[in-house]
Amino acid sequence: MSNQLDRLSRKQSGRRSRTRTERKRGRYIMARPAMGRSDDIAFDATLRAAAPHQKKRSEERSENGLAFSIKKDDLQRKVRVRLTANLVMFVVDASWSMAVAERMSATKGAILSLLTDAYQRRDRVGLVVFQKDRANLVLPPTNSIQLAQRALKDIPVGGKTPLSAGLYLAYEIVRREQLAHPDVIPLMIILTDGAGNVSMTGKIPPQEEAHMLADRIAGDEIRAVVINMEHQAFDQGLAQGLAEHMKAPCYSLSELKAENLYRAVRAEMEA
Repeated sequence: MSNQLDRLSRKQSGRRSRTRTERKRGRYIMARPAMGRSDDIAFDATLRAAAPHQKKRSEERSENGLAFSIKKDDLQRKVRVRLTANLVMFVVDASWSMAVAERMSATKGAILSLLTDAYQRRDRVGLVVFQKDRANLVLPPTNSIQLAQRALKDIPVGGKTPLSAGLYLAYEIVRREQLAHPDVIPLMIILTDGAGNVSMTGKIPPQEEAHMLADRIAGDEIRAVVINMEHQAFDQGLAQGLAEHMKAPCYSLSELKAENLYRAVRAEMEA
């Protein structure tokens, strides 16, 4: 496990996928000055940019036998947009607590609702669950409701809280998806009280290790939301602290139901 964390710490920050793309794919919607670049030139916009200067370039045109004069500063590049897909990765604490059944029920319901929305889109949803001494990918990123229903049927619960293992596995899945699908927009939804008590390395205190991973997720500009699962009367601010390291909002849902969780996720996706 220590090698995994070392590799994670050494990785360079990535970039968040955007709807505007630099590739020569996607719909051409407008043009901007080329600023010295000569690829993907918008000829229509370039001609329009050069047209007002033709009169003062008449002598040059005559000398060189040109019907139309285009200078480097006239060049315009195409601005393209592509349809993007959302990847919502739920990261759920399934360690033993009085609310674990409620937590899993709300998560399952929210996942199925999101997949219903995604029927005609390219959005996908995944689920990482952490409990005992490990994290498991219960639902690989999918847009299949049938696959999700089978995968979500029986989820193990109980044991300690390996928070850093859950964050690490979710991070690895998201990065893998970003490499395979560069236009994907990832969003992590972490349901936890923020109190990790199992270290992956055995050398770093669990909370410090989880914060290191949260810093890396923020550094790679992966959007995240922390849903605070601690009861208000016992809240020590650990979920809020995790959210601060992730540069993410921290929500305390008044009532943890599938519909409320679904609405919170949809609001973040549309933000």
